[in-house]
Amino acid sequence: MTAISLRPFLPADADALSELYRASIHELAAEDYDEAQIFAWASLGEDEDAFGKRLSEGLTLVAMLEGEIVGFASLKGKDVIDMLYVHPDAARMGVATTLVDALEKLAGARGATSVTTDASETASPFFVRRGYTPLARNTVLVDDEWLANTSMKKDLAANSNVKGAKR
Repeated sequence: MTAISLRPFLPADADALSELYRASIHELAAEDYDEAQIFAWASLGEDEDAFGKRLSEGLTLVAMLEGEIVGFASLKGKDVIDMLYVHPDAARMGVATTLVDALEKLAGARGATSVTTDASETASPFFVRRGYTPLARNTVLVDDEWLANTSMKKDLAANSNVKGAKR
């Protein structure tokens, strides 16, 4: 299998990432949210200029596989995973793991001792498997639809790569 590579977000990526964002929500979140919620959530990616601006406000990494964009993730500030989306055709291929591994390392390099995220119902199990602890359940109003998510936190110090440390 070809390795997943990462690169920084470029303004020219906005259209492709907006399309990936909407496809990811429509296909991967369908079991966790109803149709109206999915359409409301996905609509946040319809204005590609605004979407690109949001991506450029944080540190956004783009995942590539065989020359194709297969996912992206953003770090807001030094310690908040703001966005994590994988193309449906690349789900469960290690894309999200590669992206979050990189963001956690970057957060640590920026001096963060922990990382937080507001994970969707779809992403929560992934973050729990990575050692994130649920802190609070939230509801967010998007276009007259309430969407649930979970605020989660992971202590980075417990996962430092100290020479000789057991994993």
